[in-house]
Amino acid sequence: MDQLSIFIRSRIFIEPNDLDIILSKFKQKTIKKGSLLLKKGQVASQYYFVKSGAIRFFFGEFEEQLTAWVVFQDEFFTEISSLNPGKPTRFNIEAIEETTVNYIEKADMEQLYKQLPVWQEFGRITWEAMAIRMIDEIIRFQTLSAEERYLEFLKIPGFLQRVPIKQLASYLGITPNALSRIRKNIK
Repeated sequence: MDQLSIFIRSRIFIEPNDLDIILSKFKQKTIKKGSLLLKKGQVASQYYFVKSGAIRFFFGEFEEQLTAWVVFQDEFFTEISSLNPGKPTRFNIEAIEETTVNYIEKADMEQLYKQLPVWQEFGRITWEAMAIRMIDEIIRFQTLSAEERYLEFLKIPGFLQRVPIKQLASYLGITPNALSRIRKNIK
């Protein structure tokens, strides 16, 4: 839990005893590449911190998969549109490489929010950052061309090596053939 501890302390000042209480609520699991963490139709009940690996949110089945979101190491995430209202998710959430996550149950997270004001601050900071990332992605999608968005992904270390071409193309909103043309033009 050292990595999670470092992440938490990078966001807030927290007393060691409070941090110990928080860390005691987290568990860890490893998801094999290609395995689902959450399947469309299930109800999300956990928050996650990616210790290693990468996760993608996608719609659809087989050939019609549309990648909506990718989460990497040292990021918190949940399927918030399922978790908070308690509704079935519209996404499949898949490990795109072997991934280890620390996770906490929703009920434990809520208890910590009530018990520790500093954890409320952490939650606010974390979810505000996630909202900003989502807004930035929406704006990039609406204002940049597919080639410009691809060039933005080139700036993220390791992104292109970790996300398969077909998934990257769907994340960019284009076909794999169109992505191939973009890559050829850039070289």
